[in-house]
Amino acid sequence: MTDTPRTPRPPVPAGAGDRPVIRHNDYSPLVPPSLGEWTPRLPVSVVIPAYGGRRRLDLTLAALAAQTYPSGLMEVVVVDDGSEPPLRLPDIRPENTRVVPSAPGGWGTAHALNTGVRAAEGEIVQRLDADMVTSREHIEALMRWHHLTDYVVTIGAKVFVEEPALTAAEVHAAVREGALDTLFDLSRAVPSSTEATIRRLDGLRASKNPYHVCTGPTVSFRRALFFQVGGLDPEVLRGEDTEFAYRLAMSGAVFVPDMEARAVHLGMPAQRVDREATVRVVAPFLAHRVPLRRDLRKEPGRGWLVPYVEVVLDAEGSTEPEVRAAVSAALGGSLPDVAVTLVGPWGELAQGRHPVLGDPDFELRLVHEQFRYDKHVRITPAAVPDPAPIPFRYTGPVDVPLGRRSLELMIKAVTDDRAGLLVVEFPDGRTARLERTDALNRARLLTAPGANVPSGTGPLPRTDHLPRVGDLTGEDLAGVIERTHGVRRGRAAEFWPQATGRPKTVPADDGRAGAGPGTPGGGAAGGAADPTPERPPGDRPGASEPAGHTRQPARTASGPAREKLTSRLRTALRGR
Repeated sequence: MTDTPRTPRPPVPAGAGDRPVIRHNDYSPLVPPSLGEWTPRLPVSVVIPAYGGRRRLDLTLAALAAQTYPSGLMEVVVVDDGSEPPLRLPDIRPENTRVVPSAPGGWGTAHALNTGVRAAEGEIVQRLDADMVTSREHIEALMRWHHLTDYVVTIGAKVFVEEPALTAAEVHAAVREGALDTLFDLSRAVPSSTEATIRRLDGLRASKNPYHVCTGPTVSFRRALFFQVGGLDPEVLRGEDTEFAYRLAMSGAVFVPDMEARAVHLGMPAQRVDREATVRVVAPFLAHRVPLRRDLRKEPGRGWLVPYVEVVLDAEGSTEPEVRAAVSAALGGSLPDVAVTLVGPWGELAQGRHPVLGDPDFELRLVHEQFRYDKHVRITPAAVPDPAPIPFRYTGPVDVPLGRRSLELMIKAVTDDRAGLLVVEFPDGRTARLERTDALNRARLLTAPGANVPSGTGPLPRTDHLPRVGDLTGEDLAGVIERTHGVRRGRAAEFWPQATGRPKTVPADDGRAGAGPGTPGGGAAGGAADPTPERPPGDRPGASEPAGHTRQPARTASGPAREKLTSRLRTALRGR
């Protein structure tokens, strides 16, 4: 491993049964072994996407051939992304190195990386650029964190240099001797812009969004995590590393930079060549896929691929006017990128011939017909457990429509407090919830089957066996989120600030930013009732049950309401 003999010690074992509780991105509970003083056991696949540039690739492979990480635990997969002539392997390379062609039907870094990870066999994937010369401890430094737990993403250090005239033999000899500095004039190297951020935020321990600095040239992660989040998006031609890192963050991952994993990037960063074009080409890819980039979503009247907030409403037991008012309020608020999920027993609606006016599922069927063609509303029997990549999910009672700024105020509250969950309490005892997806998935990960906390950190707040994820209730997850991110509680009046006075109606299209065709909030039928009744939201006679806990039987129109509706239908039919 190193020139000086040391007594190796095993690292803390990693796996589903040994996940420490990490708060936010403060990975301080993880104490990595010193370089050269531990015994690795996890196999790693170094995946290198490459297109042309064979000389630089030769230098990259020469440095990898001199790593301290055991060669029997390391393979290198070079993905040839359509080079002409095809890439060939140099003489100096790690013993387990192979070239695979990029899969047909696509091109680019993301597509090539997906090909390489599918071909890889290691439990850990080390993504590396084809123009990186790594120090001899680079792989070992990043891999030691993966031996501590299984939900970290590690980031290596790098500087940029003008490419000198070097041979593969020179690189291999210098790296093997730990003399990377002799190959390059590092006093003239350009540091990575992300490393200043890493230092300023205490090694990302204090970072609110650590995925921002997880840029491509050297990063490692569990292969299983890669497939869990869906791999890289091959449609993202620039900024694919940031977009992928965002989805890793939404999965609950922790980002760990290791400045001892040193590397030299051959050539200057793209921003130095054409900063304006580099920024502009990335912006549309991230604007559609990373909702937290609010700076990229400023234009009114736009629609986006990934919503900022999902609003989940349970339609069962509610009237069609109630549901319509709740949906219109959600889509017509101050946030332009909102999607609504309507939950209900839609599969129980009778097919074929059935009563129309006397339908026992009268209200539910009207709701279904009202929203079945609305592209901003999803009709489903149950909300999916994982809302990713949407960063926020709101769940609340249908009969308390959101105020115009309710979602905006809730998100500000959890963002300011760095909380993972906001519980809003209504005067009648019911509650609404705003969940942060990264916190929700961190809690789900920590409460997965067999995910016990190591001794010394205390048990998770559960009193019985750890259930399957599908069995977890909001209360179970809230206890874990309290440990990992914190839970914020507030009264409804804080988020419905105009909860006194006379009711008022907000038109569906009032010229607000985001209200217009093609956006959530534009084209909503009818008006959105702003929840400003004489009593606070949720304070209604007979409403004391917690929201979402007990489903009531579906109600049908009856009495004067039924007669009024029947009259309207007859009038409409006479006009045909």
